[in-house]
Amino acid sequence: MLPLLLIAAQADTAAPAIERAIAAMSLEEKAAQLGNAAPALPAAELPAYDYWSEGLHGLARNGVATVFPQAIGLAASWDVDLLRRVGDVVSTEARAKYNALPRGAARPRFAGLHLWSPNINIFRDPRWGRGQETYGEDPYLTGRLGVAFVRGVQGPDPASPKAIATPKHLAVHSGPEAGRNAFDVDVSPRDMAETYTPAFRLALTEGGALSTMCAYNALHGVPACASTALLNERVRARWRFGGMIVSDCDAVGYIESFHNYRLDLPSAAAAALRAGTDLDCGPSYDALPAAVRQGLVSEAEIDTALRRVLGSRAALGIAFGRRSRWDRIRPDQVDTPAHRALAVEAAEKSLVLLTNKDRLPLAAGTRLAVIGANADSLDVLEANYHGTAAAPVTPLEGIRARFGAARVRYAQGSVLAEGVAVPVPETALSADGRPGLRGEYFRGAIAGGRPLLTRQDRVIDFDWDRAPPARGLEDRGYAVRWTGQLTPPAPGTYTLRLEVPRCFDCDGHDPVRLWVDGKPVIADRGSDEGVEASVTFADARPRALRVELDHVSADGGIGLRWVAPAAAQLAEAVAAARDADVVVAFAGLSPTLEGEALRLDVPGFVGGDRTKIELPEPQRALLAALAATGKPLVVVQMTGAAIADPWTKATADAAVAAWYPGQAGGTAIARLLAGDISPSGRLPVTFYAATRDMPAYIDYSMKNRTYRFFTGTPLYPFGHGLSYTRFAYAAASPAAVTIAAGAGLGAAVRVTNTGARAGDAVVQAYLAPVAPQPQGRTVPVLQRQLVGFARASLAPGESREVRLTIDPRSLSLVARDGTRAIVPGAYRLFVGGGQPGDADGAWTELTITGERTVLPE
Repeated sequence: MLPLLLIAAQADTAAPAIERAIAAMSLEEKAAQLGNAAPALPAAELPAYDYWSEGLHGLARNGVATVFPQAIGLAASWDVDLLRRVGDVVSTEARAKYNALPRGAARPRFAGLHLWSPNINIFRDPRWGRGQETYGEDPYLTGRLGVAFVRGVQGPDPASPKAIATPKHLAVHSGPEAGRNAFDVDVSPRDMAETYTPAFRLALTEGGALSTMCAYNALHGVPACASTALLNERVRARWRFGGMIVSDCDAVGYIESFHNYRLDLPSAAAAALRAGTDLDCGPSYDALPAAVRQGLVSEAEIDTALRRVLGSRAALGIAFGRRSRWDRIRPDQVDTPAHRALAVEAAEKSLVLLTNKDRLPLAAGTRLAVIGANADSLDVLEANYHGTAAAPVTPLEGIRARFGAARVRYAQGSVLAEGVAVPVPETALSADGRPGLRGEYFRGAIAGGRPLLTRQDRVIDFDWDRAPPARGLEDRGYAVRWTGQLTPPAPGTYTLRLEVPRCFDCDGHDPVRLWVDGKPVIADRGSDEGVEASVTFADARPRALRVELDHVSADGGIGLRWVAPAAAQLAEAVAAARDADVVVAFAGLSPTLEGEALRLDVPGFVGGDRTKIELPEPQRALLAALAATGKPLVVVQMTGAAIADPWTKATADAAVAAWYPGQAGGTAIARLLAGDISPSGRLPVTFYAATRDMPAYIDYSMKNRTYRFFTGTPLYPFGHGLSYTRFAYAAASPAAVTIAAGAGLGAAVRVTNTGARAGDAVVQAYLAPVAPQPQGRTVPVLQRQLVGFARASLAPGESREVRLTIDPRSLSLVARDGTRAIVPGAYRLFVGGGQPGDADGAWTELTITGERTVLPE
């Protein structure tokens, strides 16, 4: 099978145009076209274009877009078709925004059609802050979901993609964040073939991704973007990938500056290009002309990379005067009613009911105390790599809408982690006798102007990235003033902070100011310094508050945050709980604690990663105080990773994993609590009981990691999830099967909804070798591996036969040297509602005869 881009280039008229353009370019012009921010070449009909765009769980960083659950939440749906539909919406909205500009207009960063998503690295350790961007810990689940997302993004015709998907970061890149630019992984051949590369192989071969991204880290001393063994030999030769390979941002420069693999930029650029990296995200390929003059790389090698890079633009129909079938997508096809409905569906399917002692769903008329900072915070909806949600619904807002505001009382209760500011809650803000602050929105500066719009803002917690806050305002050149009262819950010292998401490479930033009782407290002129101050209140009377923002840059919004005295917040939460029938506590993490290269160092967290996986102490204290009231307690965890919280499992009446659920998260959570839907999500990662159960974070061996190799007892196993109904599983296949090596396997199970509610069963198939595998100090022992899954919607009393087709490759094993083969012997296949031991299901005794080598990873 020829690579897809080569098929496209040979089948149409783009190849001659590409060759003419290359022949007419100077060496310096060629190098410039191999950077992500490619300048215009009018003679070649190449507008200025930035290849760097993001679409992880919705079109990102380019204004209003539909914001779906974070990738880990999408993975919890175990729904291949859902991932395809989400990918389709992402590329539709990318095209809609692209088509809104004139065809020859320059496209700035995040406005193009090369989407650097999905992230299909294996979430090998819950301490990794970017694990939220992945589809979890299992190569098979990750691969199947990755294939679906890629196909959704690119559309049905590889020769005319709607957008181009870029699976990343190839390969073996799963933290730590603190050393990500330079760390070297000494990964075994078996782990490489068995865990770290299968999802990439699937996404590129079966998924047909037209691009992929190489990682920051090194493999066996060689930076990934300079690794001929990884890129040219494995990806291009073995997998026959003909698409474009792009570096992670600045990774080519890091070959010299962090890895010290080469001593100067010309040598680093040459090493990356010769290894197979076509496009440099960054300026380092500007050194390619010098590399040619020094004999480190040939101009012909540069031309080869250019053909792939320019071929991708030709396939998209955005260069050389070409058109695309996708030009018909209108600019208004963003955040449409259908897209918003899909965001609700995705959020609902992502929710995992971890435990339930017959408390959920809640009865009609229940009076609720909603507690926790995550109950009313925007960032835990949007997560990282996100677009701007037009009408996000926090859990507090969703619960009020579903249960009635009069039945809901809110208290923030605590910070998420020691010393980390959270949004100042609506309970502390008022203006004109109403909750919230009076917001005045101005064209231009505040001084001497009249507001275009005045409104009551419940809180100051806004994402305005390329999305002005009101009609009549442009993306830049507006200002906002908020006035009202801040009422502290008790006397004490409060840390106040104005949080502005700074554009990391902008020329200037947004100034912000804050006054308390007429006295200036914060006066920041557009830097990351001076945005935080401590204020001591002698009593709990209301204080006059004024906040101002001048939006003059590409910064992305504003939040008014605080760290309040712990005792005061705890007392508020306990008082609210005592007045309620049921307490719904929102616990977990946030993108301010876990994420990419964060500047954070507090107990339990450093640089975007976690140093321990237990729920942070301030939240443990809050949950204990709520439980002490004697009121029923439901805990909703909003997080991008597994949390070790045995206390909640043992003590709470119910627990839900809600992840970072996207713009409709509050609506979905409220519907689950009310019983409007039955939970159907399943865990895409193992929830461990304690940090001590895991190997060292920096150890990339799979020994004692993930459900496949973990030898301890998990808190909640991979694949776990409860429902409001019950499912029974009965064998629909023979109890014993013999097949020849190389043959596929059909497995069937009859699923019956034996409960009184409709629900979705998630059927899972696991293969386990019966004979013990060779053990050694560095060889993990395979417990079982996922080989198939499917969802089935069943009405009460309905029964259905669910059939799974297990491909021959899924029946193979990987040896120490990384070779993969289907080997003879006895196996056991379990098909049921989760892993054996956690869910009901049926066993099949499987015998494989003969042996067959499988194409390598």
